[in-house]
Amino acid sequence: MANFAGRVVLITGASVGLGEGAPLHFAKKGAKLSLTGRDTTRLEGVAKRCLECGIPDGDILTLTGDLTDAAFRKTTIEKTVAKFGSLDVLVNNAGLVFPGESMGMSETQYDQTMDLNMKVPFLLSQLAVPNLEKTQGNIVNITSLSGYRAMPEIGIYCVSKAVLDMFTQCLALELAPKKVRVNSVSPSTVPTAIFGREGSDKEASVNPLGRLGTPQDVAEAVGYLASDAASYVTGQILLGDGGRVCAFK
Repeated sequence: MANFAGRVVLITGASVGLGEGAPLHFAKKGAKLSLTGRDTTRLEGVAKRCLECGIPDGDILTLTGDLTDAAFRKTTIEKTVAKFGSLDVLVNNAGLVFPGESMGMSETQYDQTMDLNMKVPFLLSQLAVPNLEKTQGNIVNITSLSGYRAMPEIGIYCVSKAVLDMFTQCLALELAPKKVRVNSVSPSTVPTAIFGREGSDKEASVNPLGRLGTPQDVAEAVGYLASDAASYVTGQILLGDGGRVCAFK
């Protein structure tokens, strides 16, 4: 069982959706948590649930803001390291999707999707890597099965996640000599605020395991890649999809 006692884990987009599962997983493993989100109330709610897992109040830092803002990105890294003294794991989870045909998407929607889904992980990683080099830590990016298989109605989202997967592999090669690992977890449909439950029954019916994924399923995969159990794993895209890609319809 992975143990993160004393390790510092920064999770973006931790106030909603998949981001709610990862903090609880790491809290149960004894990690010190730095959590970002846009909704203060929801973020504090997640922090409270982490405390209920048994970690001390002083082992959680919550930071509310917009990661597309350069000042907030810089503050996020600086405050995390100032509070805990180091950084061991960066989980780039924050994401955005605008459902609809690509040709109907506005330039603003395109920019917002690419900014949050790709540009933010890129720039936040730049800020985090000097600290991760000191701890020989790692980065886990949350991508998507839709970055692996083309899907209608969410075309630009698919593109943004495909780009993030490629960035994962390129960065893994660049940072391997410095003993910093970089991997992705690519889930299939997980009913969250970002996607809702529309089409969930149909999606579950064609999934080989007969159900949709949960935030906890994704968190377990993230926890594995971030742990010492995966110390020889880098540049990998872990499809946590219940076998969906094998039976794509």
